[in-house]
Amino acid sequence: MILFRVGKTKYSKDLTGEGARLHGGRWNHIGTSCIYTSENRALAVLEYTVNVNIDDVPRSLSITTFEVPDVSIHELTIAELPGNWIESPSPTSTKDFGTILLNSVKTPIIKIPSAIIQQEYNFLLNPIHLESKNFKILDVKDFIYDVRIKLV
Repeated sequence: MILFRVGKTKYSKDLTGEGARLHGGRWNHIGTSCIYTSENRALAVLEYTVNVNIDDVPRSLSITTFEVPDVSIHELTIAELPGNWIESPSPTSTKDFGTILLNSVKTPIIKIPSAIIQQEYNFLLNPIHLESKNFKILDVKDFIYDVRIKLV
């Protein structure tokens, strides 16, 4: 399976989940490693967009293409998520929920609905799982962020 992530070039080749470990995210607390990816480039850009202020968009961005095995995927439905999972900013309940899943180390990949477009999916890659050795970076390309996306 091919997945995508937009982020700082500094973390573009990272397979350890260091950025998420340092800063946390919707599905993990600070201190828990995770690699946030999306099923397509457009969703990856959209996810990045809702999580950054226009003044904080770095000059050095990349889009990373991952290849991961399409086995051992734990797929979550909306009904399985905390009731307030879609709120912004991310509630503690989603961070608790995801952190427990990631730390249980039962699956290397978690498929989860996007809070932006619930019919699209993000994939949380668990870098501490033994099968994470099968995660591969196929490509890293410079990504020029079009600020018109953030202008309303």
